[in-house]
Amino acid sequence: MDSGLTIYQQLGESDGLRNIIETFYGNVVREPLLAPLFPEDMGPVMEKQQQFLTQFFGGPPLFSEQHGHPMMRARHMRFPVTNERADAWLACMNASLQENGVEDELREFVIARLKGPAYHFVNTP
Repeated sequence: MDSGLTIYQQLGESDGLRNIIETFYGNVVREPLLAPLFPEDMGPVMEKQQQFLTQFFGGPPLFSEQHGHPMMRARHMRFPVTNERADAWLACMNASLQENGVEDELREFVIARLKGPAYHFVNTP
């Protein structure tokens, strides 16, 4: 892990993040706990995820420029998010990072960084 670079840069910037997101949503659609929460057309979801993670990991503020303040918890309130689903989401992301060859130290850092938001979205027992 190179502490002189942002996470966004270490993940390969736009192209690297795009590959991770595409792999991630391939995992999501095969995950029984998550697949029902997502639309059939993942294109718009993937685009918003790209914008958000770019910003979240230190890249350009694409999400805020396009959609305003992220307010991610509010944006996810219409979906029944449980601890089990948060765990499954993180597992899908972890697998995606591994499948895209992200080194262990960076992968573990990214997952640790995503745990806060993932569990913050929990709104259903």
